[in-house]
Amino acid sequence: MTDQDPKKQLAKESAFAADIPPLLNALRDVIAQARQKVLRAADTAQVQTYWQIGRHIVEFEQGGAARAAYGKSLLTALSETLTREFGKGFDASNLRYMRLFYQAFPIRDALRHELSWTHYRLLLRVDSPDAVKWYLREASEQNWSTRVLERQIGSLYYERLLSSKDKTGMLAEGAALEPASSQTARDFVRDPVLLEFLGLPETGRLLEEELESALMDKLQQFLLELGKGFAFVARQQRISTETQDFYIDLVFYNYLLKCFVLVDLKTGHLSHQDIGQMDMYVRLYDDLRRGEGNNPTVGILLCGSKDRSVVRYSVLNDSEHLFATKYRLVLPSEEELRLELERDCEDLKIRRDSEAEKE
Repeated sequence: MTDQDPKKQLAKESAFAADIPPLLNALRDVIAQARQKVLRAADTAQVQTYWQIGRHIVEFEQGGAARAAYGKSLLTALSETLTREFGKGFDASNLRYMRLFYQAFPIRDALRHELSWTHYRLLLRVDSPDAVKWYLREASEQNWSTRVLERQIGSLYYERLLSSKDKTGMLAEGAALEPASSQTARDFVRDPVLLEFLGLPETGRLLEEELESALMDKLQQFLLELGKGFAFVARQQRISTETQDFYIDLVFYNYLLKCFVLVDLKTGHLSHQDIGQMDMYVRLYDDLRRGEGNNPTVGILLCGSKDRSVVRYSVLNDSEHLFATKYRLVLPSEEELRLELERDCEDLKIRRDSEAEKE
């Protein structure tokens, strides 16, 4: 028997090697999807089980004064037995969460199968029922991980969204948010914008180029902080007049608002010159880049600090397409954030009362 032609053998091996990567990629996708389904099914089963446990505990405690008198001893006794028979996951603290879980979500059909038990434990920390509904919907529809959900709750994302929408009482009333399709540009602008995920120090002089580079490195987190519907378009995009070139720090498009969003970074104090420059950018962009079917361009001045008087006595005061918002490089405490939002509400109320008196 003669040996196979080496050239033909090499050609076969080359063809085989070329076929392998696509096959491997296909197998990887199948395995990854199967594992994801298994994990999702396990999460759903765990959530349903814990809901049932919570329901049984609550119904037992509601069975009369004698049963209610068990108090903490009931959970302790249950924990010892269940842990001995089924292992970890049934300590008294977790059983307490299961009871709270059922009380917070008494309708089982309303549970979202996309969310894990850890998601629901995080939601149990939220006091406002309206906020819980909003976080529940967003976490499910936007496929938030538990880390993202924890960050959004800790940064008072819902309250900041309400504050941007109407700073004259919605926080206290706990009003529900309108659908994205009925929102305006003002509804999308958060103040402050929290950029703790950049890992930049809050002390020392920060250059605008450094902030811009850091935002590009963490673009996914920045888009999440900006809100729904944002897509990155360009960095340092040039727009020109007859005699000058100008460069916009960051350009996005929001497909819900159907408009371009320009972001100018200012690491120092906001000045009238900064506001005037952004106003010009927005007008230029509308003339040069805005296409048919797009809404007016929105400009956001993302600044380290802003003087309320500078904002009040400038085009920012009444504009629906030009905004100034502070950024924070370190996540403040929940109390600090609430106080800041309350101050903004009070400032706006005073301004509106003053305008009403003039009329």
